Amino acid sequence: MSETPSPDPTAVRVALWRALHLLVDSPPHVLTDDLALKLAGPDDTWRARPDMDPDGTRMFRASIVGRARFIEDLVVERARDGVNQYVILGAGLDTFAQRMRVPGLRVFEIDRPGPQAWKRQRLGELGLGIADGLHFVPVDFEAGDSWPAQLAAAGFDKSKPAVIASAGVSMYLTAEANTATLREVASFARGSTFAMSFLVPPAQTDSELREGFERVRQGARASGTPFISFFVPAALLELARNAGFRTVEHVSAATVTERYFAGRSDGLRPPLNAEELLVATT
Repeated sequence: MSETPSPDPTAVRVALWRALHLLVDSPPHVLTDDLALKLAGPDDTWRARPDMDPDGTRMFRASIVGRARFIEDLVVERARDGVNQYVILGAGLDTFAQRMRVPGLRVFEIDRPGPQAWKRQRLGELGLGIADGLHFVPVDFEAGDSWPAQLAAAGFDKSKPAVIASAGVSMYLTAEANTATLREVASFARGSTFAMSFLVPPAQTDSELREGFERVRQGARASGTPFISFFVPAALLELARNAGFRTVEHVSAATVTERYFAGRSDGLRPPLNAEELLVATT
């Protein structure tokens, strides 16, 4: 039976948090995603959702926009160095291709067929269409599709370097699936960069954040996408080395905070020891 096109609930939540950042957080905004709300298209009551409480979701909202800004800056920086391929694993309602328009950059969005079909239709309804250089890569993981094979079929040139991003995905995958992803990306052309967000074990999260973090976990479970995998940073770096990456780096939430949230009058910042980033190169 074919999948009925619909957006993934977790992708909608992330898009709405990006929109909420513009609506309730003080300038300067870490990420200016003025398309997220239009793309998600929620009803008029969306601000009343428990997971949209401005205060209760503040630090997690900051984590979402912080990781997105870091990855987008990385893509732009690598594009200046001549890397013209950007792969987004679990793209969801990402709007980079519509907002950034980096000259010569080819963007490959990988997602499940149903949500991706919904997104394609929604872009048409909004009059945005398919941005120049954007390639949709539907992958039916349940049917055993190989995402690297589907990526190649969509025109990706594996002989040339790329930036590959996996933001907000690893926690929904098994340890085996995450290890397989690391090995697959490590086989990409020399000079490729992989940026992956991950959650640290709940017991290591700052004590004052655990209640809010548990609410987020419960929300994910209720929407049918429970958190499965957590990583101690040092252990993940070792996994990445063993997968074949030449260099590996742990980019902490503290580093993201220093780069994008320093000096804010409202004190907005991501939670420490919750969601962190791995950056690895081939």
